[in-house]
Amino acid sequence: MDKSKVIFGNEISAKDYRKACKTKEKSIKKFGDDSDVDYNIVIEKNDRIGDSLGVYDVLLKDGKSLEQFDREKGIIVGNIRMGFGHYRISMAMASAAKSMGYIPYWMDLNGYPQTTCTKVISQQNQLYSLGSRLSKNKLFNKLVWEPLNYEGFRKLSYNASDQKNAELMANVYKNVPKDIPVVGTHVWPAQAAVHAGMKYVVNAIPDNWPMALHFAEGALHTIQCKNAYMGYRILNGMNGKKVCNPMPNEDLAYVGHYIDHELVSNIEADCAARMARKEKGKPMRFLLTIGGAGAQKEIFAAIINYLLPAINENRAALYVNVGDYKNVWDELIQEIPSMAQISTEHFNEFDKTSEFAMNAIDGEVTGIHGFYHENIFEAVYCTNLLMRSADVLVTKPSELAFYPVPKLFIKRVGKHEMWGAIHSAEMGDGTLECRDIPHTLQMIDLFMQDGKLLNDMCESIKVNKSIGLYDGAYKVIELAMEMKNK
Repeated sequence: MDKSKVIFGNEISAKDYRKACKTKEKSIKKFGDDSDVDYNIVIEKNDRIGDSLGVYDVLLKDGKSLEQFDREKGIIVGNIRMGFGHYRISMAMASAAKSMGYIPYWMDLNGYPQTTCTKVISQQNQLYSLGSRLSKNKLFNKLVWEPLNYEGFRKLSYNASDQKNAELMANVYKNVPKDIPVVGTHVWPAQAAVHAGMKYVVNAIPDNWPMALHFAEGALHTIQCKNAYMGYRILNGMNGKKVCNPMPNEDLAYVGHYIDHELVSNIEADCAARMARKEKGKPMRFLLTIGGAGAQKEIFAAIINYLLPAINENRAALYVNVGDYKNVWDELIQEIPSMAQISTEHFNEFDKTSEFAMNAIDGEVTGIHGFYHENIFEAVYCTNLLMRSADVLVTKPSELAFYPVPKLFIKRVGKHEMWGAIHSAEMGDGTLECRDIPHTLQMIDLFMQDGKLLNDMCESIKVNKSIGLYDGAYKVIELAMEMKNK
């Protein structure tokens, strides 16, 4: 059945189906159709996170592969680079797989520049990044960006168009053994896997605002939050006011948050260390993660400026991870010149970054520490390493909203993200979303002055662990392998 014509038993209108087909035609006209190309596969151990997470890259290039797929213990983690979020979820899946004795194979569908697949995804990535940057404009954000992220992506008609484009992405799986399970951490790798005939596909949905954007019919859909379950089950609001046919029960599973094994297994020790530092009056450590779009640089600059006196008095310390965007660090230094005097730069030396992060768990930290890594794996995983020794993670309520560390949520980028902060506040491990700078700074003060706030979040994190809230990555891997072993 054409997956753009009928979605979970809901027929798409003739008008929307024609539009979906035209979307594919435009992509072919612009990027070509390589469906008949026979891409050679080479498997190589990832030279950045291969040792720590056991990851092997699945590359499409000439040459003989020295490694072969493990048909018994192998599992493919299909992902794209669109911001850091989907890479971060993929790393959580790889970490869980390795801890469970499996071998994670990394397929970045945005990393094969010779393919139609990557060309289509790269264009979408550029458009999304542009939208994120333009969202700094209040009028654009109100009239275009938030409605698109909240209601536009929610529609079944949007999924119909996505499915047509995904047909052009399927060829990257052509020479992958069809019986190796696939975990897609974005819907496109999951859709492409289904179109390619992969037998066991899990679609790990990142957001907890139910949207048809995330549908990959033919895959098992997993969600992180129970409050999203019913919305996905009944396709709530995805076809206007019409009552939709529901998603079959066997196609949807609640699993909990997608978190790395290294973080989950150390929750009790890391929370105890946070509470001990607070009790002893040690500098409170804030971890700031800044994306390349720069949509929130103004907020982070205000936080840094506000905390400078406390940093100079050893009442606070800062980790600032700018990922793979050094320009963001340079702009902050230019805007706040006094930062340079008390900052230590950890640039493009991942071994030293890892060593610093490990030593900081039990050691002393003062001043400002800036982190920049040109390699995307290092840029993303740096935050995960620093999280264990951080007291408070300062972030927009995106994928990091689900991580087991006390969180201060700044203004979202896209209305769908607000549900991450709502869920975290309900689970007790994060604040409400602070939608302007004054409220953000108020929350900084509360963390600094009120020990109960941090301690309560740490206690909630420990309780959440005891009920399996952070076990989502393990459960996704379990489900994927169960599909194969049935």
